[in-house]
Amino acid sequence: MSRFLTMLLDTATRSDRGMTTGEPGDPVRRTWPEVHATALRMAAALQAGGDGVRGLSRGAAVAVLAGEPATIAPAAQAVWLSGGSVTMLHQPTPRTDLAAWAEDTVTVLEMIDAQLILLGAPFDALAPVLTERGIAFRRLADLDADPSGLATPSADVAGEDDTALLQLTSGSTAEPKAVRITHRNLFANIGAMVEAACLDISRDVMVSWLPLFHDMGMVGFLTVPMATGLELVTVTPSDFLSRPLLWAELISKYRGTVTAAPNFAYAVLARQLARAEGTLDLSSMRFALNGAEPIDPDAVVAFTTAGARYGLSPDSVVCAYGMAETALGVSFAPCDTGLQIDHVDAEQLEKHRRAVPASYGPVRRFPKLGPPLPGIEVRVVGDDGTVLGEREVGVLQLRGESVTPGYLTVHGPQSTQDADGWLDTGDEGYLAGGTVVVCGRRKDVIIMAGRNIYPTDIERAAAGTDGVRAGNTVAVRLTAGEGRHRESFLVAVESRRAGDAEAEQLIRKDVISRVVSAVGVRPAEVVVLKPGSLPKTPSGKLRRAATRDLLAAHA
Repeated sequence: MSRFLTMLLDTATRSDRGMTTGEPGDPVRRTWPEVHATALRMAAALQAGGDGVRGLSRGAAVAVLAGEPATIAPAAQAVWLSGGSVTMLHQPTPRTDLAAWAEDTVTVLEMIDAQLILLGAPFDALAPVLTERGIAFRRLADLDADPSGLATPSADVAGEDDTALLQLTSGSTAEPKAVRITHRNLFANIGAMVEAACLDISRDVMVSWLPLFHDMGMVGFLTVPMATGLELVTVTPSDFLSRPLLWAELISKYRGTVTAAPNFAYAVLARQLARAEGTLDLSSMRFALNGAEPIDPDAVVAFTTAGARYGLSPDSVVCAYGMAETALGVSFAPCDTGLQIDHVDAEQLEKHRRAVPASYGPVRRFPKLGPPLPGIEVRVVGDDGTVLGEREVGVLQLRGESVTPGYLTVHGPQSTQDADGWLDTGDEGYLAGGTVVVCGRRKDVIIMAGRNIYPTDIERAAAGTDGVRAGNTVAVRLTAGEGRHRESFLVAVESRRAGDAEAEQLIRKDVISRVVSAVGVRPAEVVVLKPGSLPKTPSGKLRRAATRDLLAAHA
């Protein structure tokens, strides 16, 4: 039996901690042994088969389409106890074209060779769509109610190199891809994160609203507490989006100590806290991880400033670097240090690809993302394959037990590691005193007049424009050709004033002024779009390549 499953079963027999779901209306707490008991019933039903679906066996790929953490936790555990792998499907929204979603879902299921879908609330109504497409599924409610017995996990149910998770990536292309996370990867990364975050099972309380089809939610805020026995309070993304202040209210009510979210969510909560009234108490929070997208130092400061009057410590914010290819974590800033910024000379960075510390003149600011997690090696490599030194900028590569052995793609399996076990992340960055610093995605770098300009610098400048929606600015690289003599870029922003010609003109003028002031180059064009226009991944990240295609289609 794998070390991951051994840890999971150990928690199931000894823990008195558990998960609370159902907030804010009808909270219910179940201990991890109680969740495990449900998982055993589900596993027995899965192994027995039913509803025209054969019984689950070792190595089977199972997709899950459900939104409720209370249901997903025992379902995932049931699949693992049966020797299968879990794939959390991207979920349709009220605006989703169901025909297109079904087509994409069929492609994903074929890619991972899925045996069936486990279907649960609030997506039960999609059963006819699955039936019409000939997709095998079983309802989670039926599995939980099945009285056929309890599964007994065997010693050989899964080995270290068996697949535990197939994590769908949120890439910019139309073709899906799944990261293959083995039991070995999962165990190694969980242990490394527990150590780096100084997690204490006896006192820590995790609070989350993160989507479980994203690695930060599924691994960090479901699998980690379920496997280690940490206390968890969890709601759905829709609960958070409908009332962001709920996040802070749950931290206050349950004395939450650990949470996580992408940068945009902290910016949203900062605005809510700034005008909130009441008796919130955020003094218990000690580890608020910010990751999954570029970290804006201004958003972090806004969050800690707004939270200060409710007792939030500025040192509680932890800037992090992670990716599905390592199960979740790559590096965490040390606990109790707060936001640490590296100020570097803009010219040295852009022209000579060196991160030279600077305290005046044109500078670029990058959050320090901490040392690599235990068991993970990080190096920086130049264009010619040379391993670079301190503060030299190149592509970040990773190696260690946490690193995935490969992807599943529509064209077949694809290895991720070179002959020496190194994974190319596609991210540019550098090492400073053993600390990881990420500058941006390699494919998104804009090269103008011999300068390497990162889109995030442009986007942050544009985001300060009055009338532009926070978190909805994109800088798109335009390559030479097609009437252009050199590489350039355009900026797309969302605004509720889109459609008002005079307002749009003012927004364009201000965006251009701010971008020129910040990075010294002028965008070829500024496009003002209506809210909801910019393409995003299922986890909410803006898609630069898709934005380029969208704007080209409307040109």
